[in-house]
Amino acid sequence: MDIEQRQAELIEYFVNRAGNSEGSSLGGLIVEATSHSSLFAFSEILSVPSVAELQGTEHSVFLDLLRLFAYGTWSDYKSRASCFPPLLPDQIRKLKQLTVLTLAETDKVLPYDQLMHELDVSNVRELEDFLINECMYAGIVRGKLDQLRRCFEVQFAAGRDLRPEQLGSMIQTLETWLGTSDNLLLSIQEKIKWADTMGEIDNKHRKEVEDRLEELKSSLPLKQADNEFRGHEDFQYSESSGLMMEYEEDRARQKRRRPPMS
Repeated sequence: MDIEQRQAELIEYFVNRAGNSEGSSLGGLIVEATSHSSLFAFSEILSVPSVAELQGTEHSVFLDLLRLFAYGTWSDYKSRASCFPPLLPDQIRKLKQLTVLTLAETDKVLPYDQLMHELDVSNVRELEDFLINECMYAGIVRGKLDQLRRCFEVQFAAGRDLRPEQLGSMIQTLETWLGTSDNLLLSIQEKIKWADTMGEIDNKHRKEVEDRLEELKSSLPLKQADNEFRGHEDFQYSESSGLMMEYEEDRARQKRRRPPMS
């Protein structure tokens, strides 16, 4: 089962449970969801009315905790740790995984020094073990560990939940992409139309050439016959001329042989 399908099933499972829970039971459900090793999206759970109703109640810290896992990072937690319930080891690992995803959203080459600072990791070996075992094996990122350059080259990273204030920017990005796609489609259609036109011109020219060749082929026997006739006339004329010349020469010889008159 791929990660997207597994995510969808888990989201549906927790959303259904949240819809049938309230108060302290929702707190336990939120802790379970944020500890789950295969769940990395939480906005759908946040949108459940009973979860939103935790705001302003004695259980509102669990709503804040869910928002932290939906949008925040490990650094966000450290700066406001007293505002949240103590995190379980599975939650700490999950929040650090989500931190890697957040960093990968903006940079595809993540320096080891930056990662160690953001994740509270003390050495390169520990960092690389975390990236391999907890991130790449989990399927949420793919990339290359470059020990020489001391960086992680990100090739793929799963997306995180969008903050409400990010929706406007996302909509603008999608509208820009749509406009670019429309312009590209129009350009492709124009090129197709040009290619069709050139193809028609080429076919017309080819037809004209083929027709001309047929005309030449059909007229060729007549020209050959005419040439043969003219050649025959020339032969007869030259033969007659030759006979006439021979006759004139014979007469001249006879005159020379005639004896003188007595």
